[in-house]
Amino acid sequence: MQKPYKIPESVLVVIHTPELDVLLIERADKPGYWQSVTGSKDTEDEPLRETAIREVFEETGIRILAETSSQASDSTCVSASRLIDWKLSNVYEIYPVWRHRYAPGVTRNTEHVFSLKVPRYIAITLAPREHVNHMWLPYREAADKCFSPSNAEAILQLPAYSMAG
Repeated sequence: MQKPYKIPESVLVVIHTPELDVLLIERADKPGYWQSVTGSKDTEDEPLRETAIREVFEETGIRILAETSSQASDSTCVSASRLIDWKLSNVYEIYPVWRHRYAPGVTRNTEHVFSLKVPRYIAITLAPREHVNHMWLPYREAADKCFSPSNAEAILQLPAYSMAG
């Protein structure tokens, strides 16, 4: 049975501390490719915020919980109020190495940018099939390490968006 094609609409979630250190994760399928959390919608009607919450959990183990949750003090949980939708979208050419995941003829993806402020001590549990390593870097260094230009640009914009959020 063929796996369904990916939807060419995704989220980029820049996870950062109050000091603007940024979490980067290294791709399992492309060693040396560092990035923020990214992922496509599971269904056409999945709200982008839900996509961001799901992808953050799947890729890092961080759970984004409603304000009223009793688990908010857990070392893997943060409040949903810390997830900020930047209302910013990037449209980019899908790298040829990953085009087979999309329907024939699909070459562009629309990426919606979010940020998530977390405490420095938060526990990170990577999805081993997706990512093999993680690191925290000051935001400028993190931007320099990203392979994706849109990811790097989002990280460089982090100070402005974290102040607004």
